[in-house]
Amino acid sequence: MDDTQTRDLFAPENGDDAAPIERHASQAYLGYAVSTVKARALPEIADGLKPVQRRILYAMGETSAPGFVKSARYVGEVLGKYHPHGDSSTYEAMVHLAQPFSMRYPLIDGQGNFGSRDGDSAAAYRYTEAKLSRYAELMLAEIGEGTVDFVRNYDGKFDEPALLPARLPFGLLNGSFGIPVGFSTRIPSHNLKEVAAAAALVIRHPRTGLDEVLELLPGPDFPGGGQIISPAEEIRQAYESGRGSIAMRARWHIEPLARGQWRIVVSELPQGVSCRQVLEEIEALANPRPVTGKKETSQEQKRLRQFILEQVETVRDESDRKSRLRLVIEPRSSRQDAGQTMKALLVHTSLETRVPVNLTWIGLDGLPETKDLVAVLREWGEFRINTVRRRTAHRLERCEQRLHIVLGRLLALARIDDIIKLIRACDDQAEAKLKLQQHYKLSERQAEDIVNLRLGQLTRLDGVKLNDEKKTLEAGRRELKAILGDERSLRKLVVKELEADARQYGDARRTLIKSEERAAIERTVVEEPITVILSAKGWVRARSGHGIDLSAVSFKDGDARSLELECKTTDALNVLSASGKCFMLDAAALPSGRGDGAPVNTLVNSGSDEIVWLAVSRPDTQLLLANTAGNGFLCRQGDLATKTRQGKDFMTVAEGARALAPVAVGSARSVAALSSDARLLLFALDELPARPNGGVGVQLIALPENVTLAAVALSDGRSLVVSGIRRKNRAAATLDAKQLAAHQGRRAQRGKLCDIGFRPDRLGA
Repeated sequence: MDDTQTRDLFAPENGDDAAPIERHASQAYLGYAVSTVKARALPEIADGLKPVQRRILYAMGETSAPGFVKSARYVGEVLGKYHPHGDSSTYEAMVHLAQPFSMRYPLIDGQGNFGSRDGDSAAAYRYTEAKLSRYAELMLAEIGEGTVDFVRNYDGKFDEPALLPARLPFGLLNGSFGIPVGFSTRIPSHNLKEVAAAAALVIRHPRTGLDEVLELLPGPDFPGGGQIISPAEEIRQAYESGRGSIAMRARWHIEPLARGQWRIVVSELPQGVSCRQVLEEIEALANPRPVTGKKETSQEQKRLRQFILEQVETVRDESDRKSRLRLVIEPRSSRQDAGQTMKALLVHTSLETRVPVNLTWIGLDGLPETKDLVAVLREWGEFRINTVRRRTAHRLERCEQRLHIVLGRLLALARIDDIIKLIRACDDQAEAKLKLQQHYKLSERQAEDIVNLRLGQLTRLDGVKLNDEKKTLEAGRRELKAILGDERSLRKLVVKELEADARQYGDARRTLIKSEERAAIERTVVEEPITVILSAKGWVRARSGHGIDLSAVSFKDGDARSLELECKTTDALNVLSASGKCFMLDAAALPSGRGDGAPVNTLVNSGSDEIVWLAVSRPDTQLLLANTAGNGFLCRQGDLATKTRQGKDFMTVAEGARALAPVAVGSARSVAALSSDARLLLFALDELPARPNGGVGVQLIALPENVTLAAVALSDGRSLVVSGIRRKNRAAATLDAKQLAAHQGRRAQRGKLCDIGFRPDRLGA
């Protein structure tokens, strides 16, 4: 390509701001995104399958070979006819459909090594064999009865089904997982009997609410069992919004041994957790490694190591080849408390975890959407009703076609001698069919059937059979027409089939649903006085004792002291950043010694955000929160509490502004607000709203452009200390009641200039 062509490619056309290469890239990426969403990663709500899974099942159903067949044959059939992608991805999808620990109701029966729950890969497809499972019948049994549309394959040489006529909501039965562009889905598996009962309820009563559905379908049912410990309300919220998470726990029991010894046997694990993963996590607790950038393990790691070594002697996996899980934990001593040992392991390993729920599907309208549980069942019910309607119409058509042939044969039997003479007098079959149509008013199909009829089928016994068949066909036609003519009858048929399938294919629930508190162990921390020191660049450390000489504390080059706090090792600390985000710190977990400490963002996910406030957690203390944009509100210190390293966004701070250090209200009844241009305003505390959930707040003092809120304080109305810079030194002045009265006003007013001989920028000494 020469320079002129290159310039033309990147140059805008017809005044369009976007260059052709940009438009092409945008369109190409949009096409790719749509393809990943609709043709690869998200399941259809109708049959619960992704395209590759649907093609695998259809190809296996089309292969007439009985029994187990080499997986390589099926992979080749799928690639050659329906799925123009890699053989490894196709085989992986096939393996997933056959894994009993991945699928609640496997659609393929595998013979050979199809992997393990520990993450072991399946053998190559030239070694394994497969066939459709009994559950696949529910997917494919009606595919030849006009129930679904067929489309041309990728090269236009074969037809493939756009959907499979699933007799049950397999999207809920087996679940799904996928991450396309801009979406993700994580659908848990459920019990067949419960799903069938819930679907039948929604089909019978389309206005059924979520509470009625949850009485029949209380929660997920995973292949590996386990225990769901989330409260019913948490499960309900996940199903109501289509998003959430469910807390799960392993199931275990104590196995007694000789001479009073015992051991713990874990028989079921949470979904997605393997024995290998648990073993590796316990090993990491017993032999911890320093975190990145550190030379030694932390005190918390050492404490956990000591605790695990005191509690656990050995852990081993005794699971057998029949997929029966057995993880054995032997205690250090038979005198220790088994519950305490398991509680520690539940807290620090994946024996207790959370399973995400994200009910995102491709709906019947072809669009991806996150749906609540009732909407899923209702939409699948519409698909099933339409499928049964199409099946009934197809059967009616076949019934009428057969009845048409039977009536023609009965006519031929009644006049068999004349018809034989007529046919013998004709020169060929075409002339015979034409004369039969003319003389006996037969249709072309009837005439062709009579011409091709064998003489052995013209006996008296065959005539009796034809009359019986006619009666049966006429009765069947009336029944099929009645179903198609009555929506209520159609729905009853769908519900009846659902109940029959549930009886034939259903099984007992594997996952126990029993609400319990999440495991937690109390840390044994010696109560000692410490002083927490925070530097301007966000480094935090703890020094033993109170009243230490802070002038002797050294900092890194370019850093300096910012905040200090006297507390105890048993205290929890509230932290507020300049962006209005709050965090919690455990005082006992802070780095100690005479070093530089550690950055705060290694303890909480504060990033590069500046820390403006550090205080001992006093949940009932009332606080005034404000920011330099002039907004503020009241809250309790307990409202800032959070349990995650991520923290939570509490105060909404405008761009360019920053949060100020909160002020304890105490017994004060007035709020003092000082602007950066030295204007002071006092107003009643009861003019401020309480915002337990945080937010923007209300305007404290009117601020013109380029003026900010410099400080806030609480006042008793009798005195207030203000400070500022006088001749390069910090000076302070105390305003008495008379002086403060001049600054009294109402919230959001401008305030009055504070004329005290220097420009104040702080409230308080």
